[in-house]
Amino acid sequence: MKTRPATAADSDAISELLIQSWGGHIAVAHGVAYDATTLPAILAEEDDRIVGLLTYNLQDQELEVVTLDAPVPHLGVGTALLRAATEAAKAAGAQRLWLITTNDNVDALRFYQRRGMRIVDVRPGAVDESRKLKPSIPATGAYDIPLHDELVLELRLPDQPSSV
Repeated sequence: MKTRPATAADSDAISELLIQSWGGHIAVAHGVAYDATTLPAILAEEDDRIVGLLTYNLQDQELEVVTLDAPVPHLGVGTALLRAATEAAKAAGAQRLWLITTNDNVDALRFYQRRGMRIVDVRPGAVDESRKLKPSIPATGAYDIPLHDELVLELRLPDQPSSV
């Protein structure tokens, strides 16, 4: 498996994957609605077939992972994408890689924590507020857990050496 930055030629495949995983192109977190098709993206490929996608927003020396999609679990796709995003963050001089997940996403919490990320904030009721921007967010999530809260996870990146 390899990862690479997405190009304009990948736009149809990215759109399809986002619709399959998220029901559309819009991802909402921390009160912001992102059109994930407009964000920088990293693809995971195996045998020239796209097997995963990560979209991100780079701002203020921080890389926010907006979406991470590995449709077939336990193949290392998510790990490869997160590793590539960490490298992109370091290359950009970012000091922090972070993301939002929801209170029902216990599998993601396990995944991210096992890869060095820490829970740094819990935002009670944030998903309820996000439904105002994206009404299609369901009331119940994974494992029939009521979906209400956002959890913020981060990975602090080592200071990058100065180019001076």
